[in-house]
Amino acid sequence: MSAGCTYWKEINVNIDIDSCVISDDKRLLQIDRLYEMLQASYWAKERPKGTVRSSIEHSLCFGVYYDSAQIGFARCVTDYATVYYLCDVIVDENYRGQGVGKALVKYITEHARLAGIMGVLGTRDAHGLYEQFGFTRDEGMYRPPDQD
Repeated sequence: MSAGCTYWKEINVNIDIDSCVISDDKRLLQIDRLYEMLQASYWAKERPKGTVRSSIEHSLCFGVYYDSAQIGFARCVTDYATVYYLCDVIVDENYRGQGVGKALVKYITEHARLAGIMGVLGTRDAHGLYEQFGFTRDEGMYRPPDQD
């Protein structure tokens, strides 16, 4: 289906997870679709599109595609030597509960460029997902951006 159709308005689309493609090729990312998904999230709903583009440019990114349409995304901010920060993990709400998030996190944790380095992340509601892939709960600290 073409990118401009009402495909994204379908409800609870059933998929065969083995038919999905997961890739770290940024050229495949569908920025408008990704921005739409992030706008529906609790953590990035106010993030400007320019910031989304910049974050992609400076991260190792992963897209999930079904029938050539992007249905998931995640990115890692990393030095490729000691640590990566896994963030912006999102699956289109119509495709949740079918293993897409699990497949994406598995792909990331087994990715060759991240092998042997520590992964960190923050989540409000998906602890169980990440614990399946070796992440553990720990009290962390963070510094929010300065407010103008």
